[in-house]
Amino acid sequence: MFTGIIEEKGQVKKPGKSLYIRAGKVLDGLKIGGSIAVNGTCLTAISIEKDGFSAQVSSESSRLTNLGNLRTGDLVNLERPLKPTDFLSGHIVLGHIDGLAELLEIKRELFWFSIPPSLKRYFVKKGSVAIDGVSLTICNLSESRFSVSIIPHSLKETTFEKMKPGHKANIETDYLAKIVERILGSREEGMENLLKKEGFGNSRLLDSL
Repeated sequence: MFTGIIEEKGQVKKPGKSLYIRAGKVLDGLKIGGSIAVNGTCLTAISIEKDGFSAQVSSESSRLTNLGNLRTGDLVNLERPLKPTDFLSGHIVLGHIDGLAELLEIKRELFWFSIPPSLKRYFVKKGSVAIDGVSLTICNLSESRFSVSIIPHSLKETTFEKMKPGHKANIETDYLAKIVERILGSREEGMENLLKKEGFGNSRLLDSL
């Protein structure tokens, strides 16, 4: 589990399935087999050196995230897993990317991104979203796009400083929204099964659920 509070920017030394990233701060306490978030994607460290670490990128992760597009010299956001004693300064981030959103435009501190159609139901104004692993709050929201405000500190400490329109960012929607959706869905399924059991399978009431 992560918080979306980036600890440092790493630099890609070797892209591909055996991704090697030059880093410093996040190496403290990192062990082989341990988890680390790279641009918001939870990966497993398979080797650790003095100047960085390597992690395997599966074909699935390469297809669903922007890790497959990384090139030598690119910067990535890095975060170690949350400790039980740490403050939850951002929001709950699992490192499981839901999809990619394109950076459409930048207007001062506002970064506007497209909304993947399949994820639209999880976007709520003033709700949380992780973009390339950065915990952010949705400022503006429409049917097809949303904006987040990037303060100077976040701009300096993350890869947002280098982002340009056209960038495909990793998106993880709010985990709590998914839980609520699941609970409500289970309740509806339970009500439908109850009505069927009581003989209302063809009722208009059932059809309206």
